[in-house]
Amino acid sequence: MRWAAAAWLAVWIPAYASVWGPRNFLLLCDVAVLLTCAGLWLGSPLLLSSQAVSSILADAVWAMDAGSRLFLGRHLFGGTEYMWDASFPLAVRLLSLFHLFWPVLLVWSVRRVGYDRRGLGLQIVIAGALLVVSRLAGRAANLNFAFRDPIWGLSLEPAELHLAATLAFLTAVFYLPTHLVLSRAFGRRQVL
Repeated sequence: MRWAAAAWLAVWIPAYASVWGPRNFLLLCDVAVLLTCAGLWLGSPLLLSSQAVSSILADAVWAMDAGSRLFLGRHLFGGTEYMWDASFPLAVRLLSLFHLFWPVLLVWSVRRVGYDRRGLGLQIVIAGALLVVSRLAGRAANLNFAFRDPIWGLSLEPAELHLAATLAFLTAVFYLPTHLVLSRAFGRRQVL
């Protein structure tokens, strides 16, 4: 799997960088790809667990949104509109289908190496740092919804409140439920 991860990155990074630019690698889902591949290469339960917490539910939401657009002609949540934007090369858009198999890869990975309960805390720190950096990328980009929420387009002020609310939402809706399920299913005791 290590070599498969390296091969994926060798294709995915240049393709994404050429179309969407380096700023795109600040997105939580793209950071998850990088850290998952690093976790596979290193055999790190901590990295794999943190990215399982980050990605499993988020990728399921991505798949539901893309599937809704494909089969019903409209998006449920938004966030996958780029998949139908012909101004982007089809081959690069198809690389985004990683969202469909990434949860399976992560479940398989934590099943093999065990779930490290510290992954939840690590992911919260990663997401918090990415939200702050995303804020620096500018309002127009709205990376990781650091300026406006994706549903109502609301922006809380001051900026710290918006970032804290976004991180709290990610933690309560995506990270904590996934953490609880993975802890029960694949948890292992940490040896100090």
